[in-house]
Amino acid sequence: MAGTDIKIKSSEGGEFDCYLATPESSSGPAVIVVAAVNGVSQDIRDLTDDLAAKGYVAAAPDMFWRTDPGYIERTEEGQKRIRARSQPRAEVIETGVRDIADMRDFLKARTECNGKVAAIGFCYGGPYAILGPTRLGLDAGGSYHGTNFGDYADEMRKTTTPVLVHWGDEDHAAPPEVLDLYRGIDAEMDNLELHIFPGIKHGYMMASAEPYDADAFNYSWDSTLKMLDGLKNGA
Repeated sequence: MAGTDIKIKSSEGGEFDCYLATPESSSGPAVIVVAAVNGVSQDIRDLTDDLAAKGYVAAAPDMFWRTDPGYIERTEEGQKRIRARSQPRAEVIETGVRDIADMRDFLKARTECNGKVAAIGFCYGGPYAILGPTRLGLDAGGSYHGTNFGDYADEMRKTTTPVLVHWGDEDHAAPPEVLDLYRGIDAEMDNLELHIFPGIKHGYMMASAEPYDADAFNYSWDSTLKMLDGLKNGA
């Protein structure tokens, strides 16, 4: 089920690109798919399409529209631009909260949406699994090889909705101290579901990337679909 490229109006003026995929029939939860710094790649489009095929309204926004819009191919020069546009990382993530709010409002207004909205994010997009529920009232969040999670531990403790967090134990973005921090939070909180995969590296969810791991991908995606299934009853 292929989606389409659309424009989303920003609440601060202007508009940004978004890849939208909708289910063929019935209404269900909406999912904001927040890409890594390389943007709305084919991998992200494929995941968004799969969500729509399973009955979810899914949308992947371009989170770098202010400074460097569009997907950049995996050339050496492209990778330099990708790294540059995500810095300073903490500041860029904070700015993106406004875009997630605009996406929430857009999706809730769709007739295909039952009123529930979740955010799932990869690498750079991972923190929105926390920030979406705590700051924007989203109904669930999922993160895959997310970055900067040490900065959001206190916010994680404020969440009450379902949150999934997935890492490999060889992920450079989640050093041992971050893994141990979230193991401790997981022991404290019933709504957090933490998965740490032995021998898995950063980027394992991206099918076209070298670290891709089919077993870890399938486990993560199945846990995500199970979480989203819990939102199907609507508001």
